[in-house]
Amino acid sequence: MTAEAMEAGPRTGPQGSDGDRPLRIALLTYKGNPFCGGQGVYVRHLSRELARLGHSVEVIGAQPYPVLDKVGKGAEGAEGAEGLAGLSLTELPSLDLYRSPDPFRTPKRDEYRDWVDALEVATMWTGGFPEPATFSLRARRHLRARRGEFDVVHDNQTLGYGLLGDIGAPLVTTIHHPITVDRRLDLDAADNWRRRMSVRRWYAFTRMQKRVARRLPSVLTVSGTSRQEIIDHLGVRGDRIDVVHIGADTDLFSPDPAVAEVPGRIVTTSSADVPLKGLVYLVEALAKVRAENPAAHLVVVGRRAEDGPVAQAIEKYGLADAIEFVKGITDEELVDLVRSAEVACVPSLYEGFSLPAAEAMATGTPLLATTGGAIPEVAGPDGETCLAVPPADPGALAAGLNRLLGDRELRVRLGAAGRERVLAKFTWARAAQGTAELYRAAIAGKNAAPQSGRPPATTPTYSGSHR
Repeated sequence: MTAEAMEAGPRTGPQGSDGDRPLRIALLTYKGNPFCGGQGVYVRHLSRELARLGHSVEVIGAQPYPVLDKVGKGAEGAEGAEGLAGLSLTELPSLDLYRSPDPFRTPKRDEYRDWVDALEVATMWTGGFPEPATFSLRARRHLRARRGEFDVVHDNQTLGYGLLGDIGAPLVTTIHHPITVDRRLDLDAADNWRRRMSVRRWYAFTRMQKRVARRLPSVLTVSGTSRQEIIDHLGVRGDRIDVVHIGADTDLFSPDPAVAEVPGRIVTTSSADVPLKGLVYLVEALAKVRAENPAAHLVVVGRRAEDGPVAQAIEKYGLADAIEFVKGITDEELVDLVRSAEVACVPSLYEGFSLPAAEAMATGTPLLATTGGAIPEVAGPDGETCLAVPPADPGALAAGLNRLLGDRELRVRLGAAGRERVLAKFTWARAAQGTAELYRAAIAGKNAAPQSGRPPATTPTYSGSHR
């Protein structure tokens, strides 16, 4: 039995771990890449743990299609390699307009199937992002055709018009954080009016998401910070929002003394061209650190941008040989990379939860993180489970890096405390238990109207199987 399963308690077979009948769950995701972006990671791990609880989970997704864990059960219930019982994937294809190596492509005439495809292309041609809207319309059609097959539909932040009204089962929606936050930060980073116009057009779908979110009966989010942002940015009533913390795969992301630390190695997960991730400030900080510690170098898990602020900063400070970008690596390679680092860094301006922080802490690697968004909820108190610095402050990042790189005793202490925090609070088994409770509440209709007994400024936080 895995560490996560032991924390969640024993499995109870086909009736489900919470003592009620197993649920038939449709889990929707308009983007399912498990190696790039938190939404795919969320679907992969949550679906696995829900299936381990005895529920039937059908993931319905578009390109890039989700990759589901194949952890099967043998004749006597032992886990094997044939696929987890009750876990399946249904592909609901889009036109895949942003695929590599030809993003923003124009489809051939015979690729068009219906008016939704035409809408997808027209929105792309005019600079917008169509996938949340068009996936929701396809999902609505698919779910209505299968009425009665699911007890609950769980939407992973599509927030499209197609999911309003009758879709054949009660709806629960995860909002990791409002994309309006990304929009604001991208607008702040835009350096000319053309770029600002482009950003506004690309994020036009957030108007739809705001309208849809206000009409949802049950919203699930991953942190208290995200909950408040959903209230402030999207106008969702607080009594309709519950918090279920997500977590790290604590068996995969675990310490391994056999993996040697690489002196001076700093690891971060970031897309170079996403201002929200704060990578440009970490690049500037690295330049300061190398003045005292020439061995310091950075490995970025993510795509290298050929131009833009990060590329310009790397060139300005002469760091081309001190920064490496890696992508397309396996889970095992990622874990060993984090284990090999003397410091893991999360320089983000904002995070709705921060899986990279939880995963780094789970490996026992000491964490330096900003206080942006929900990161403090995950990383814990400064000096106890991490070092915390203000966002967008290269000097503070540099001071934190120098302190950790120069103090092995501090690294060991923070690394051990960080893993203990993740084991106690942030595992996928706990997330699945809390999510299943919200499914049952939605099925019972408990979230269909305001609950006068719950004060609007507070909400239950699920870290296990109890409210």
